Amino acid sequence: MSNVSAKTKTDWKRLESLTDDEIDTSDIPELGDEFFARAELRQVVKQPVTLRLDADVLEWFKGQGQGYQTRINKLLRLYMESQRHP
Repeated sequence: MSNVSAKTKTDWKRLESLTDDEIDTSDIPELGDEFFARAELRQVVKQPVTLRLDADVLEWFKGQGQGYQTRINKLLRLYMESQRHP
């Protein structure tokens, strides 16, 4: 049996056994002072809502696995932002 997660394709047991210095992060740029000077803390408040969706749309999202409500929210946010800043 493999230690590799089917969902993330990550060998978490091997990764946990490595020290920070042994993990290759060369493809991840360092975040400097400029990044943190521009960074904003966003605390989004989630609000429960009743929403009517087409049954096939809901089943498709549910079929993608856990977190389907978060994915729906992300897609709605992308649409909202695209309409705000045409």
